Amino acid sequence: MTAAPATIAEVPAGVPSARQVRTHLRQARRRHHDHSLGDVLGDAYVVVLFVGMYGWFAVSASRDLLRSPSMGQADPGVRWWLAVAALLAGAGLAWRGLRALGPLLVTPATQSWVTSAPVDRRAWLAPRLGVLLTGAAAATAALGAAVAALAGVSDLSVLGWAAAAGAGWGVAALALSVVAQSSPPGRRWPVLLGAVPMLAAAVVTGVVVLVGHLGEGLPRPVTAPTVALVAVGAPLAVAAIILAVRALPRVDRATLTTGAQFANAAATATILLDPTMLVSLVESRRWRRIGRVRSRRFLPGPGWWVLLQADVRRLGRHPSALLFWAALILVQYAAALALPGLAGAAQVVFGYVAADRLTGGLRSISRSTGLRRALGGSDNALRAIHLIVPAVGAGLWWLLTTPTVHGGPPWLAPMLALGVVAAAWRAATRPPIDYGGATVNTPFGMIPVDLLRQGARGPALLAVLVLFQIMLG
Repeated sequence: MTAAPATIAEVPAGVPSARQVRTHLRQARRRHHDHSLGDVLGDAYVVVLFVGMYGWFAVSASRDLLRSPSMGQADPGVRWWLAVAALLAGAGLAWRGLRALGPLLVTPATQSWVTSAPVDRRAWLAPRLGVLLTGAAAATAALGAAVAALAGVSDLSVLGWAAAAGAGWGVAALALSVVAQSSPPGRRWPVLLGAVPMLAAAVVTGVVVLVGHLGEGLPRPVTAPTVALVAVGAPLAVAAIILAVRALPRVDRATLTTGAQFANAAATATILLDPTMLVSLVESRRWRRIGRVRSRRFLPGPGWWVLLQADVRRLGRHPSALLFWAALILVQYAAALALPGLAGAAQVVFGYVAADRLTGGLRSISRSTGLRRALGGSDNALRAIHLIVPAVGAGLWWLLTTPTVHGGPPWLAPMLALGVVAAAWRAATRPPIDYGGATVNTPFGMIPVDLLRQGARGPALLAVLVLFQIMLG
């Protein structure tokens, strides 16, 4: 008799199971850590207490702000539909975040010693998936209850249905992101799944803005559709979990470590108060995705003219910046409808964000001494050339959003527009952070004053502009 051929799924003899490897690693960690179970539970209690306390305070303060007469009286239907658009946009952004993070990720040591070994990939990743699903359910349930409370709901049953709806859709989104992580490169459905809620949010916002400026009201549903959301989200979550468990063996090592790089960059940027670390990683990933571009000749002219064409062409190869710039115009009109009292302050903040999205060339020039030396000329001249695109973009954005703001002296709008450009300039040309500055000893601990001053370069000027608009507008 001949032996049956071995299949790929069979594990070689002598290879430990995933549970055995996990138990061995847990015992090794315990020999290097002296934290007891009580310490871990105490830390968890403090985190839950602070999240609940400050979260409820934020919800209460936001609800009082929406009801404040100083914010202006907006149509309840307008606010309801704009809240729906905000939730859709948040879902699209959350999907992009999950795709960038993984969401399944491992450390470099785990990649080298575990995932590269013949250990059952599904058995190794299943506990991580369970933890992620539990965290997603808890976070989105709290978010659903917070949104319902922000809308003025006080009935516990309705809050429960809202929490259940948030948990179901959150679990479904995370499970589907795991399925997308296991898909081979080139598949279109993960991109389309993230683009659909963003497009729906843009359509809803556009309709609300158009109807609102025509002077007509929008009907608001009598009851919140939480029961319908639970009825759809629960089966979708179950189906997505089944698909995610089946897809675990197809999650390769490359996608597991790509999310770890993003998580490490985000953690390092948060600890060191330097967001450029995360921005640099995101930009490098974006340019690698483009891969190949079509080369075209520049129009003849002096050096500054060629550099300006290169900056414009760089912006053309980054269409998401232009889409974000245009979307902020719609957001400004929606903010003016929902909160008329904050329309001026929102114009300043959104104008700064729109201008900052166009400063890619200015940031590259300011952060690379070698590039400035290779191009020649003075540093100030190179920065001034690359300021033209964000300045023109900010000016055009300001003109298009001027109808949303009324009142104030005639000189206020030009002054605020120039201030927004100056804030974007200061943020884009910020030098590398120096961590050897002065600190101040306070009752709350050591506060790195100089570090905070360097990180606030740009946003500090923006805060001053917002105060000017509130007082004079």
